[in-house]
Amino acid sequence: MLKHGVLVVLVFVGYWVHHTICVEGFGVNWGTMATHKLEPKIVVQMLKDNGIKKVKLFDADKSIMDALAGNGMEVMVAIPNDQLLSMTVYDRAKDWVRRNVTRYNFKNGVNIKYVAVGNEPFLTAYNNSFLNITFPALQNIQNALNEAGVGEFVKATVPLNADVYFSPESNPVPSAGRFRTDIAELMTQIVQFMSKNQAPFTVNIYPFLSLYANEHFPMDFAFFDGTPNPVLDNGVEYTNVFDANFDTLYSALKAVGYGNMAILVGEVGWPTDGDKNANLNNAYRFYKGLFAKLASNRGTPLRPGYIEVYLFGLIDEDAKSIAPGSFERHWGIFRYDGQPKFPMVISGQGQEKHLAAAKNVQYLPKRWCVLNPNAKNLSKLADNIDYACTHSDCTSLGYGSSCNNLDANGNASYAFNMYYQVQNQLDLSCDFEGLAMVTDKNLSQGTCNFIIQTGEYSFSHEVLPEIIVLLSGFMFLLM
Repeated sequence: MLKHGVLVVLVFVGYWVHHTICVEGFGVNWGTMATHKLEPKIVVQMLKDNGIKKVKLFDADKSIMDALAGNGMEVMVAIPNDQLLSMTVYDRAKDWVRRNVTRYNFKNGVNIKYVAVGNEPFLTAYNNSFLNITFPALQNIQNALNEAGVGEFVKATVPLNADVYFSPESNPVPSAGRFRTDIAELMTQIVQFMSKNQAPFTVNIYPFLSLYANEHFPMDFAFFDGTPNPVLDNGVEYTNVFDANFDTLYSALKAVGYGNMAILVGEVGWPTDGDKNANLNNAYRFYKGLFAKLASNRGTPLRPGYIEVYLFGLIDEDAKSIAPGSFERHWGIFRYDGQPKFPMVISGQGQEKHLAAAKNVQYLPKRWCVLNPNAKNLSKLADNIDYACTHSDCTSLGYGSSCNNLDANGNASYAFNMYYQVQNQLDLSCDFEGLAMVTDKNLSQGTCNFIIQTGEYSFSHEVLPEIIVLLSGFMFLLM
């Protein structure tokens, strides 16, 4: 999941204030699909400095888990979609629980609260790849947790996209919400099982994607500060798509007899680059409204009260797939290097507090790779730019993005530099058939940042020997 609003940038550059989080139902998604990852202990310290007490992960990386030990944060660990098939074998599910949950169940260990079994496995784009294995995997993991004696306080859940429910075209209002017809029976079984084990229903809600997918979608309806044209549902006014989406799920749950089931919002956020609507100003507006809503504890029209949410995401991830859109790499409330992007009114009470930046971040030398002004043969420039962008992140160059205003030379320099930084500034990575050169001059301008990458840190993944069994023929999986 980096648009740069100049006024917002000027407000916060160089001014970080330590603060205490006042919104209780608030966590963050910590994704790690980046070419250069921050060291886990640096990220954990950043979370502590900002009072963030809930973290949702997309795997159970040992380096991260070790860094979280002793910090008391509530943690949701995850089983990636490509491991779900293995989890349909109960012995493997028990082994996963032993390796990734109970091994941390000691004094000053990791406070694991949830296990996410897969991530949005029923997306229509997956062509039913996980349709028959998700529920068995969920059952095995929860049963293994129960058998290990931790099931009372560690619950298995399945983070689902909002496309698992819908409002019929004949009655497109939240109160008419139902589960998607093709998976209705399966969803009912999953809901019954999770309810029996007192696990929450986890849903990902993205108002930005509603706006992105439909150019006629009313802009104000994506935010929380009101709209002149609310949606009316049996006398109830909906002024934002988050509430409407949440209550559509509530109605779907109620329709199958589980209207009282706990609902956890696993992902919600706003990207800051890669699209005309993905920028700092819109992200600031979205989060300001979201935190005011959370602080009020008013909930939604059909489910008043406390809502637990996890922001998506914590840090930008430059190695994510951009199949859904270029914005995918820019969901972080922090930049790639742990620097805050914009002030957040996290108290929900109108008092702007500036997030504390990551400390002790190491950077590569202050060198950039740019277009050589003396290059003679430019006939291969386009091919070299394409190569650089294929192997690095050039999403900020797209229409409406933060570097969209660069001229042709600037575009080339930006592309060359992004590749150069990904390659850890290796000399050979700034050649491009004689078209590029290294400089100590920073070409950043306006909203466009020519980055210096952080020093590379490698995570020490612990891979289960039996999880060599992979599904074949399915597409690259997104977070």
